[in-house]
Amino acid sequence: MSDFNDYMAFRHACKKFDPDRRIPDEDFRRILEFGRMSPSSFGMEHWRLKVIEEPALRQRLREVCWNQAQITDASHVVVICAITRDVEPGSDYVRKMFARRGLDADAEAAYLERYANFHRDEVAPYMSTFAWSAKQCYIALANMLTGAASLGIDSCPIEGFSKRGVEEVLAIDTDREEVAVVVTFGYRGWEQPPHFRLGLDEIVEFR
Repeated sequence: MSDFNDYMAFRHACKKFDPDRRIPDEDFRRILEFGRMSPSSFGMEHWRLKVIEEPALRQRLREVCWNQAQITDASHVVVICAITRDVEPGSDYVRKMFARRGLDADAEAAYLERYANFHRDEVAPYMSTFAWSAKQCYIALANMLTGAASLGIDSCPIEGFSKRGVEEVLAIDTDREEVAVVVTFGYRGWEQPPHFRLGLDEIVEFR
């Protein structure tokens, strides 16, 4: 496939994977790179990607993911976590992320102030830090899904899970990060169903 429209047509939420087919390591690393290279608000890279490989752990994960077979049958399972405390204004992490831009002291201080003001005025009144961070994780998720399709690899984003259950199974430190979404990758074990989408005239407004 060489056309972006082909990738979008190929990609679907694969509910049945071939459990006997494994993604080559090089291709899976490319999928992780698609996530790593994604944009994020203020360049904070809010995501942390946990690749779940141990069969027993995947079985436990399946139990808190509505017993969905994709968790155990897919070639790879990735739990995308959203960092929280580290993206709060004034944290060492935030300062480190701005420092790598090589700005002079005044410009860096101005960016840090703008970041703090944004968080105060546009994040805190409307959502938790986790909700804001999770929004950024979905950008990485989308790029991983379409990127996988460009390699002829199927995927299934999964929101049907117990958030607390997944965090307990994976012993996640929820003071620092929380589960945003789960995604599986592999090769389809069924015929792709048709896409159902509203038309452009139903979702687009020109003003």
